[in-house]
Amino acid sequence: MEFKRKNHNHVHLNIAPLVDVVFLLLLFFMLTSHLMLEPSIKIKLPESKTAKTEHERVKSIFITKTGEIYYLDKKVALHQLQSAIKETIWDIETDFIRIKADKESNVGLLVSVIDEVRLAGIKNYSIVTEK
Repeated sequence: MEFKRKNHNHVHLNIAPLVDVVFLLLLFFMLTSHLMLEPSIKIKLPESKTAKTEHERVKSIFITKTGEIYYLDKKVALHQLQSAIKETIWDIETDFIRIKADKESNVGLLVSVIDEVRLAGIKNYSIVTEK
């Protein structure tokens, strides 16, 4: 006597589309994150009469603990900061400003600097901190 065995239908999960979605998400986050590295090696580049100038996109404002403000390595007063930013900005939509304030600096001064950056029309700025 032979018994009929039950046929088990094995359901296999196709994970190929899942892998594609994960890689697309990874690619998206890699491309949209801002990776900013500061140069650590100082070099002198050769001069050229026909070279095109590329403008630096990220500019920095430094606030010392004594209340001094430096923009592009030049000391500026708070009331002159807005005009100094407007003179050096090429594209308000894409240019970026980093604000680096000493942890012992006055918070009120930091807020005033942020106001001057906003009044200059800059939309992209960040306050740099340490981990």
